[in-house]
Amino acid sequence: VTAAAAGSSLGDEATTNNNNNKASGGTTTTTTRSLRRRSSHQYDNDDMIETPTNATTNGTVADGTTGTTTDGGGLSNTTTTTTTPAIMSGGNWHGSRADPSLAALEREHEETTKVKNIEKIFMGRFQVECWYYSPYPEEYSHAELLYVCEFCLKYMRKAKTFRKHKATCPCRHPPGKEIYREYGLSVYEVDGKDHRVYCQNLCLLAKLFLDHKTLYYDVDPFYFYIVTEVDDSGAHIVGYFSKEKVSAEEYNLACILTFPQYQKHGYGKFIISLSYELTKREGKTGSPEKPLSDLGKISYRSYWTHVLLHLLAKHDPKQDLSIRDISLSTGIKTEDIISTLQYLDMIKCWKGQHVVFVKQDIIDDYMKQNKQFRLCKPECLDWKSPPSSGKK
Repeated sequence: VTAAAAGSSLGDEATTNNNNNKASGGTTTTTTRSLRRRSSHQYDNDDMIETPTNATTNGTVADGTTGTTTDGGGLSNTTTTTTTPAIMSGGNWHGSRADPSLAALEREHEETTKVKNIEKIFMGRFQVECWYYSPYPEEYSHAELLYVCEFCLKYMRKAKTFRKHKATCPCRHPPGKEIYREYGLSVYEVDGKDHRVYCQNLCLLAKLFLDHKTLYYDVDPFYFYIVTEVDDSGAHIVGYFSKEKVSAEEYNLACILTFPQYQKHGYGKFIISLSYELTKREGKTGSPEKPLSDLGKISYRSYWTHVLLHLLAKHDPKQDLSIRDISLSTGIKTEDIISTLQYLDMIKCWKGQHVVFVKQDIIDDYMKQNKQFRLCKPECLDWKSPPSSGKK
């Protein structure tokens, strides 16, 4: 059985490190990466990715491997492959040479993220090349091909076990509560404390495509928001983001990833916009975990620019508009708004205060580009702030 792969290795993801070491009391560092590239797809591909250089995207193959089990829960290490599929290769993409600064960042990134232990995973209809190391249990950690159930995220080493699992797995969507439903798209909120194994499996899987992520097992303090594409066979995981249940710094996003087979479809912007929509429902303002990498700044700044310029384009110039007003209506923290407006050269300091200096030509030029981003639709979101979140 064969299937054609959707998307390419260029896409939208970012990583944020949450080093939750219980023994040491825990520290938190954050790294987020992004690249920009235009796409011929319906949605603007100005999304978040984290890849080194030289990626190819050719296709995938469905179940074509056989194997035998040898122990109770484990499997032998021998595998016979009956097909030689083209794979989704995601670790080596060459960006546009027209932007030397991005090319330099890509070269630096490539040098620091070369080690991986699992070659490929088979998930859903796709066989995908892994990019980075992930601390799976020893008996799985050096598998050439790891099978992952796209519904429960259980991982297996042998095709025979995988086929048996597919035939008996009762899951057809992530655990937790469905909070967003748009045609063909659903999002589930999963509490790390209530569904610990699922969330740990998700973190291990995500680490195969994120080079700096360090949160694997201490998932209790986090909510996970799982984005899925829905068809008659179930809700297929596309990507996710996580956020702390309680964040003293008012971070609204800890880690974000779109899986390679679903990249280049605008899901990065959708996930970012969803994180801000949740923040607005909480009556707060928020920001991704800091510090952002240079690539992360580019990706988030693209989203912030889009939101702010559209807001200013609709605003009546006769009416006063403060940065605080903008923050409350968008959910974006004031410091992120100020940095974005400074980047656009649309803010001045007057009598010790920051004042928005609207440049209509910048707004008009941006609107003429008519960028189509895939964003969260508030009317499709059925969600209320959990009691632990509180309101500002």
